[in-house]
Amino acid sequence: MKIVLFGASGFAGRNVADMLRSHNVEFVGTSLTQGLDLRDPAATAAFLREHQPTHIINCAAHVGSLNYVTEQAATVVADNSRMVLGMYEAVAQECPQALVINPIANCAYPATADIFRESEWWDGHLHRSVLSYGTSRRLLWAAAECFQLQYGVRSIHLLTPNMYGPYDSTDPNKAHALNALISKFVKAEHTQQPELPVWGTGVAIREWLYAPDFARLVWDVLQNPDRPGLEQPTNLAQNDGLSVKELVGIIQDKFDYQGRLTWDTSKPDGAPKKVMDDAKFREVFPEFKFTDFQDGIAETVKYYESVFPY
Repeated sequence: MKIVLFGASGFAGRNVADMLRSHNVEFVGTSLTQGLDLRDPAATAAFLREHQPTHIINCAAHVGSLNYVTEQAATVVADNSRMVLGMYEAVAQECPQALVINPIANCAYPATADIFRESEWWDGHLHRSVLSYGTSRRLLWAAAECFQLQYGVRSIHLLTPNMYGPYDSTDPNKAHALNALISKFVKAEHTQQPELPVWGTGVAIREWLYAPDFARLVWDVLQNPDRPGLEQPTNLAQNDGLSVKELVGIIQDKFDYQGRLTWDTSKPDGAPKKVMDDAKFREVFPEFKFTDFQDGIAETVKYYESVFPY
């Protein structure tokens, strides 16, 4: 395998990079901060021409919190759309035989669905809070189909719930929600803040995927990309969710924070419920075991403790 990892310095990408190194697999990682702008098809084509990958793991994205993707909606949808089209144009031109593996966030599921089933992906409008990023994720799916039709480029789509774990941003406006909460608790405890504001009302229900588990599933795909079911998008799912209030309680138990929690209801909750159906996942990955949630939280706390102060 000759692997290129896009978004190698980002949250998902760094976890995938760790996984590849743990298996002593060589790869070429790159990202915007490392000098490659996927919005530039010519630069992307030159990079792929040089490296001629057989596999591309596409973890690159311009994303942030619900608040961020709303405030920066035009920039988020434009940047991600250019990245999607620029990447596939470059792949078609330079290495159409390469397999592209795309994580796709579940924010692109219909806003009104309580349980997200792969067959119902297109069955409704997006929630307005994720219109910018969700639109670009739907484009990613559609563009992949079109480039396969015309150029034979093969893609595998892994549909992900909200992720958490090491290597995410320490900026609450850019981090994924659970990581942002943990980073706030770490900072509040160390600085003895009298009050810790939590965004939203706390009633929204979310499913969570530990980022190193995502990386292990990418490895499983690399080992057997022809397994039945992967020719169509697949939820990386446990069919289980927690409310944000429940989540805060679990995180709070990991700390000795004595301040007061407040709920900032001026910030958006997003869709009321995002839980993913796991029927197909259990068929495609029957032996996979997810990391215990409490263990994943503990490891994520350790990470944010290790990078404090921020």
